[in-house]
Amino acid sequence: MSTTSASKRIMASLSSSNNYHHGDLHQTLLDAASAMVAEEGIDGLSLRKLAERVGVSRTAPYHHFKDKQTLLCAIAAEGFRLRTKQAQVLFADETISPQQRFRSFFRDYIAFATKSPQMYELMFGGTIWHSEHQNDELRQVAYPCFQQQLGMTKQWQQQGLLPADQDPLRLAQVTWGTMHGIARLVNDGVYADSSHVAEMIDCAVALFVRK
Repeated sequence: MSTTSASKRIMASLSSSNNYHHGDLHQTLLDAASAMVAEEGIDGLSLRKLAERVGVSRTAPYHHFKDKQTLLCAIAAEGFRLRTKQAQVLFADETISPQQRFRSFFRDYIAFATKSPQMYELMFGGTIWHSEHQNDELRQVAYPCFQQQLGMTKQWQQQGLLPADQDPLRLAQVTWGTMHGIARLVNDGVYADSSHVAEMIDCAVALFVRK
């Protein structure tokens, strides 16, 4: 997979200067690790490689992350923070109609997943969630990310956009499952590709939204 623009920016910043303060090293390591995941996937990341990339001793990363799993949780947590912030901006935008906001929610979610497929796989894949290695930091940002969608689902029901006779939790789960499914089809290359996404979103919105 080619290097993303985000990873290029991160690594350009790292290579231009290593004159960070010790207090900045945690974030520097996290940014570099996120870039490595974007470039090479989860298997391409190790604390040893990370130390070499940043230009610190091999033991330095262990002062901030006890092992690779802890580091992966921290990277995933950054992804959930970013996604939550993006959704907050959208939900606060009162210049667009509820239907436009719902469509934009679909569009933004799938764009996030398809532009950063390795990060998305880390956030929602089995490396973390099919084990007992997720930590409190990750849970404290991952679960509120879904609660945010649940709150918005209830609001859309109150506005008459989504069916009021459906349980909001189940409706939010089905909405999420639809977005996740489209994103995975595109990322996995099983059926869909990026040229199909806009029409798939329109179709999904038409199925969910009450006329």
